[in-house]
Parts: sequence; structure tokens; C-alpha cells
Amino acid sequence: MTSDPRTSQPTRFPGEPQQPSPGLVAEMKTKPDHGEESYVGKGLLKGKVALITGGDSGIGKAVAIAYAREGADVAISYLAVEQADAEDTRAWVEKAGQRCVLLPGDIRDRDHCVALVERTVADLGSLDILVNNAAAQTMNEDLASIDDDEMQDAFAANVFAMLRLAKAAAPHMKPGSAIVNTTSEQAKVAAKSMIVYAATKGAISSLTVGLSNLLIDKGIRVNAVAPGPIWTPIQPIAKSTEELETLGQDTPVGRAGQPAELAPAYVLLASREGSYMTGAVIAVTGGVPIN
Repeated sequence: MTSDPRTSQPTRFPGEPQQPSPGLVAEMKTKPDHGEESYVGKGLLKGKVALITGGDSGIGKAVAIAYAREGADVAISYLAVEQADAEDTRAWVEKAGQRCVLLPGDIRDRDHCVALVERTVADLGSLDILVNNAAAQTMNEDLASIDDDEMQDAFAANVFAMLRLAKAAAPHMKPGSAIVNTTSEQAKVAAKSMIVYAATKGAISSLTVGLSNLLIDKGIRVNAVAPGPIWTPIQPIAKSTEELETLGQDTPVGRAGQPAELAPAYVLLASREGSYMTGAVIAVTGGVPIN
């Protein structure tokens, strides 16, 4: 594989079919790279336990594989219809010699958020890392086309669940624990067709700073990663086949990112390597500025 960042991963995705929500890796023509064959761990998370929302596919799957290879046991949450993807993620975690707990359900349900934390602690013994990664992406043609129910669902999944999970997780976390949130370049770019999604991601960026200030007194660090256009199942949900073919070509790097290219940032923020980082938002956007 070339080391040139412009060509080290696919630059086009021809003929990729659209999918209904929530989208499945199993149904994608061009499979994303989650680091299955490339990520090499260094023991940075040995003995840790992580809960990853949206850990069945995309960025969450790449993070689950990386964390396992760094020595962490992993619990992943996902929607029940994503079971096939979740089973594949578990297989990769277990292949790395770590335990993996599958926790299907909808994080828009407040009781389920509490149950996710309780099950993780009960089944894996503790909770050291919370990765708030699951998200709902909404698209709109114009202001009039914004659906009120979709808007409320987006905030419930992207923002309210993050707060509920942090609230449930914090009492179980010891000094040195970490929360890593997934925001987006859209928090700053705010494409006109994604204003609801962008608003939720802007809220996540702000809440990351707020939570970092609130929880550092307990020795818990809170940071976020802001991805750009990444080749995950969320893309075929929202974009046409024509749009998918050239995804990411308008970035300075000239292509979409792969989930595997996000995983090192999540490892950094969860490990002692990032011990002086809290309240930070790391951009992994192919060169698109977000500051």
C-alpha cells in the first residue's frame, strides 16, 4: 500500500447502492477498512473496559478493533437490526484475545442508556472508557422540508443520549478514565442540506468542553473527535449513488477517509498518551479546517 495520503485508500466508490436507515456494512459494495488487517496495538489500554455506542460498524467498529488490540475489553451498543455487523465486530475483538459484550437497543430510550452502563459494569467488571459515537444523520432540501419528528430523534440520539450515558457512567469511573465523543466537521461547516445534523454536532462540541470542565475534578478527561467525510454505512443512507462515487474529493486530501484512519485518535484520547488533553476536539477531516 502506498504511503501517499492522497492514494493510500480508495478515491472513488462507483456503483455504491443507497440503503435505508440505519445502514449495514454487510450491504455495502465497497467495504470500509476498519483496520481489520492493519491496526497493530501497543498495549496502551491493557486492562481497561470500554463502552462504545455504534460499535457495530463504521468508526465505532474501527475503535472497537483498535481498543481490543490495545488490550481493552469492549461492550458495544447498536440497534437490533444491525446484529450481523455487531457479530462481526465481536469476532474481531475476540480474535484479539479480549472479551466483547453485545448490547442491542435504542439509545434514544433514557432507560436503555442507564442499562448500557449497568450491563457493561456487570458483565466486564468496570468501566474506564465511554465512547459516544452512535449518531442519526438527517438531510433536508430546504427549511420547509425539515421533519419535526426526525429533528427530535436526531437530538435524542446525538445529544441527549450522550449526556445520559455520561451521567450514568461517571459514578463508575476512576481517575484516569476517559470519555471520547464523536462530533463532526459539520459542527463548523454546517452544509445547508445537513443543518439539523450540524446543530447536534455543534452541541456535542460544546458539551464536550462543558463536560471536561465538570469532570476533571474527578480525574476524568473528556475530549472529542471531529471526522470529515468517512466511508461508513451512514453515507449510503443520505447520499445518491452519484454523490457517493466522488465522496470526499472536495477535501484537500482529495478522498474520503476510512474508519481505520480515525481509530488512532480515539486511542490517543482514551490512553495515558493523552493525559494532558481534555476539552479538545481533534479534527480528522482530510484537511478541511474547523477552527
